[in-house]
Amino acid sequence: PYAVFALLANVVASSGDPDLLYALLFYAMIVLLGLTLMIVFYSIVVATITKKNPFWFLKEISPAQLLAFSTSSSAATLPVTMERVEEHIGVDKEVSSFVLPVGATINMDGTSLYQAVAAVFISQALGFDLTFADQLTIVLTALLASIGSAAVPGAGMVMLVIVLESIGFPADKLAIGLALIFAVDRPLDMCRTVINVTGDAAVSMVVAKSVGKLGKPNPKYWDDHYEEVK
Repeated sequence: PYAVFALLANVVASSGDPDLLYALLFYAMIVLLGLTLMIVFYSIVVATITKKNPFWFLKEISPAQLLAFSTSSSAATLPVTMERVEEHIGVDKEVSSFVLPVGATINMDGTSLYQAVAAVFISQALGFDLTFADQLTIVLTALLASIGSAAVPGAGMVMLVIVLESIGFPADKLAIGLALIFAVDRPLDMCRTVINVTGDAAVSMVVAKSVGKLGKPNPKYWDDHYEEVK
């Protein structure tokens, strides 16, 4: 925390513009708004294709979302996601065991949104003009970088460097730009991991529905597991 505070203080002092802090707050709100819209989109997809109540879906997947929020890692959340999808939503194990591990690796839609918004914010905050071609490059590179990023905390920040370099962002301002958003990166990382996990679960439901392997929930509790082991 002390290092992050020092980095942000140095950026504000160097720019001489305290309004950067307000801009940073606005940036975080825009990212959260985008992530919220993605939750709404997933809910619509679930309701339209699988004919399930989206509020029921969000309730059943909430333990995986909570773990994703606390760990910021889709990979660490994968066992819980599989358990909730298979037992509490009714997705067949054949589907979940394929879709969810693949999704935990390449389905980083929340990360993709974050990288695109962060790249535009950093460019505008530091006076780097973006052409329409630059904006298209950001979208494409953010999409590809999110697919290739590891499912671990902080991976999005590393991939953001690639996104900024793809539009010719000045190397001498790169560290300043990253320091500017580093203060809010951790809470945003936690939120976008929730979106990634929710997307994995929604896609597994859609795939299971399309192949006729979306059945009824069959939750198992601790007593059931104890009896199986016994």
